[in-house]
Amino acid sequence: MTARLGAEEEFHVLDVESGYLVPRAAQLLGRMERPGFTSELQQSVVESNSGVHDTLDGLWTDLASSRRRLDAAAATLGLAVVAAGTVPLAGFGSRDVTADPRYRRMADDYRRVAEEQLICSAQIHVDVPDRDTAVRAMCLVSAWLPPLLALSASSPFWLGSDTGYASWRTMLWQRWPTAGPVGCHPDAADYDRTVAELIRSGVISDAGMIYHDVRPSAHQNTLELRICDACPRVETVVLVAGLFRALVHEARERLERADGPLCDGRHDWLRAATWRAARSGLEGDLVDPATRCAAPAPAVLTGMLARLRPALEACGDWETVHGLLEEALAAGTAADRLRRAARADDLLASIDLMVAETRGERRTPRPTAPPRRRTAQPDPLGAPARTGTFATPAPSA
Repeated sequence: MTARLGAEEEFHVLDVESGYLVPRAAQLLGRMERPGFTSELQQSVVESNSGVHDTLDGLWTDLASSRRRLDAAAATLGLAVVAAGTVPLAGFGSRDVTADPRYRRMADDYRRVAEEQLICSAQIHVDVPDRDTAVRAMCLVSAWLPPLLALSASSPFWLGSDTGYASWRTMLWQRWPTAGPVGCHPDAADYDRTVAELIRSGVISDAGMIYHDVRPSAHQNTLELRICDACPRVETVVLVAGLFRALVHEARERLERADGPLCDGRHDWLRAATWRAARSGLEGDLVDPATRCAAPAPAVLTGMLARLRPALEACGDWETVHGLLEEALAAGTAADRLRRAARADDLLASIDLMVAETRGERRTPRPTAPPRRRTAQPDPLGAPARTGTFATPAPSA
């Protein structure tokens, strides 16, 4: 039986005129017509939760519909939403933390780390039979998560400048004490003891603050992927979801056949592999999980696809994932597209592209050319006034 799956997507809330991140998530959520949208730590982020689906097509349709509804509601407020790891133009401060006791405590405990949490991710849930399976499968899928990060990389800019990374969100995220690769555990009881120890230590306040790249859900029988940037193109989310479901399917089969240890327990190299994926995306080398050596990203991803073909076929996802991966490798990362847009014009052009792709539009960045001059006056947020193509669409149904 094919495991069901779902997704959570986080979106930045931008002022439509300036392109700046703004703390207006509560106003936007007040305009939404159905459940499934929630607040986050920062008032400049909204989260969308999909339904549970048997097929990638069903997930794709659901995510696209949620984005249209969110975009339409934002348009009525002079706002836009962006699915990306970071946005180019932002400021931060403790006043922008959502007024929730848990979030306020996090802001007090972690100070600048929480204040600079101006990042968005895409998270995938895949059904598993029980928590023991989820915990044991974590170890087996972990090696293959950095390539999924590379596919999703969409955060080259931070506070108005190019970081040189494809996913700067990853660098910001890994400052939290429980972020990064997960350890190996023989069963759920051992994992839960580890979480309880972390809470007793006072480093974290609850199990929801376990921010590993993959984790068992605290509330349902799913394994949750957490390593990825939010993705401007919904197709990228669907591609990552298909590959992750195949990884979980393969892990479950290996667990069923196993009569001894399946992992050498060596996850020390995974942090380095994650750094490599965040730095280069698809435009450079990755650490190949099969060899633990550097290899071009397309070679690593095509090797991963070949390895997972039996699992993808068993889930009914082979044709969709194969086609989407070919498109992703041809198009490159969102980070690369955003950089090309900024080089050809300016940072506002990269924001235009983020918004357009989040809406479902497909634009090809112009070839790099000298930036065109814009006449701009500062707005009250300290952002340049808009003179580009960042237009608010008419509300849609």
